[in-house]
Amino acid sequence: MAVEVTSRSRADDLWAQDEPPLLRVRGLRVAATTPSGRIPLLHGVDLVVPSGARGGVVGESVSGKSRTASAILRLLPPGVVVTGGSIEFAGRDLLALGECELRDIRGREISIVYQNAVASLNPLLSVGDQIATVCRAHTRLSSAEAWRRTVELLESLGIPDAAKRARNYPHQFSGGMAQRVVIAMALICDPRLLIADEPTTGLDATIQAQVLDVIDASVRDREAALLLISHDLAVIGAMCDIVTVLYAGLVLEIGRAEDVLSTPRSPYSQGLVRSLAETGEISYIPGRIPDPGSVRDDQCPFADRCPLVSERCLVERPLIRPIAPRQWVACHNV
Repeated sequence: MAVEVTSRSRADDLWAQDEPPLLRVRGLRVAATTPSGRIPLLHGVDLVVPSGARGGVVGESVSGKSRTASAILRLLPPGVVVTGGSIEFAGRDLLALGECELRDIRGREISIVYQNAVASLNPLLSVGDQIATVCRAHTRLSSAEAWRRTVELLESLGIPDAAKRARNYPHQFSGGMAQRVVIAMALICDPRLLIADEPTTGLDATIQAQVLDVIDASVRDREAALLLISHDLAVIGAMCDIVTVLYAGLVLEIGRAEDVLSTPRSPYSQGLVRSLAETGEISYIPGRIPDPGSVRDDQCPFADRCPLVSERCLVERPLIRPIAPRQWVACHNV
């Protein structure tokens, strides 16, 4: 895959440590191809997840969160392509790998949990068969060993009577239990990085908390890294060390979760924090996120909704820059 790669990205200076991070996304650009040309969808996303750490990506719908996750695994839909940047995992450039090499990484080293558990499962196969198949595809375990490991994992994830339930089909599981099955499928090969893309969407509050607890305990037990994608800053703040705030395909703020929650610097991040409505008052950000393709290169994408907008915001896109230790913001007026 031929893409434009800059020699240095702003992400090179993020979270400097003795060893390179497990995942480093630099200047990632993604576009949809149409008869009239390409429509930019991601405009240079930078993202860092150190080994064993928990990174979070937050933003409103259509901000580019799920598209970023799909690009990392090279699972973009037809007609959507990476047009620039790099994606490095454990020192390897994922954009330079062939499909066979990628298949070895997907599921074994990087796994993903999607938001719609039922849609992720084959209705014609028992859940145990589906999990065991993933295990056998990436290990040398026998069928019996893969099945035993499947049952043990389902049991550890809170599936009652796991040996029996493993022989059930997806439609025989509730939404929360089906999501645990999908988590088991993602964890069966002990990946080094788990991507959870809105894993609790559509579940009630109690089940959401249970599923998040399962994910939290699972990555801790395996000393794995986590990339959690959510529209809920409270969830990101509770589970993640590092937060990347996305808006209209651009990064507007990166920082430690505690800093972004307590002292957000980007006006957009401030609006997201206010929307938590901890005082009981309903708060929201007036206006709506721009449509894909309408984001201009010479303007801040948040300008139409920003309370701090200035003339410069309308003629120059802000670049992300450090404004505090380990806190980066893309804003002219901060």
